[in-house]
Amino acid sequence: MNISDKIRVIEDFPRKGISFKDITTLIKDGEAFKYVVNTMADNLRDKNIKYIAAPEARGFILGSAVAYALGIGFIPIRKPGKLPGETISFEYDLEYGKDELVMHSDAIDIGERVAIVDDLLATGGTANALAKIVEKAGGIVVGMEFLIELEDLKGREINSEYDIKALVKYNS
Repeated sequence: MNISDKIRVIEDFPRKGISFKDITTLIKDGEAFKYVVNTMADNLRDKNIKYIAAPEARGFILGSAVAYALGIGFIPIRKPGKLPGETISFEYDLEYGKDELVMHSDAIDIGERVAIVDDLLATGGTANALAKIVEKAGGIVVGMEFLIELEDLKGREINSEYDIKALVKYNS
């Protein structure tokens, strides 16, 4: 299946010069969505993973579905103030400032194997922060699965220590 045909590209969104890759057209197509989830799950199946960790919001869509397909747990990683209970955080740099991710402090036990799932790998900062917060909690990141990779933004470079797979790749 050519899943890139299912992704709508919207030029100049959210601002001029950005070519936004809209996955809502893919996830509303049941056959395409199932194909993506099953492909990601198959890529991770033999890695002895205990959890899928994913960021809000589109990462939740794919990550929870992949966790379900594998019959394993799902760990939501969110922005500050969105999770009840005790959390750990990881602050990271953006091109224009800083951002922060949080996760429940009891989400992962030391040595548990975790895969990161998200919709997009761009500059790699968010993916790297996801991995670092999992590692901060004592987890082992055994892979990263993305629906889309924007290769020109070189997100693989800052995440070169991880096994990365992307189903669709774009260049400018």
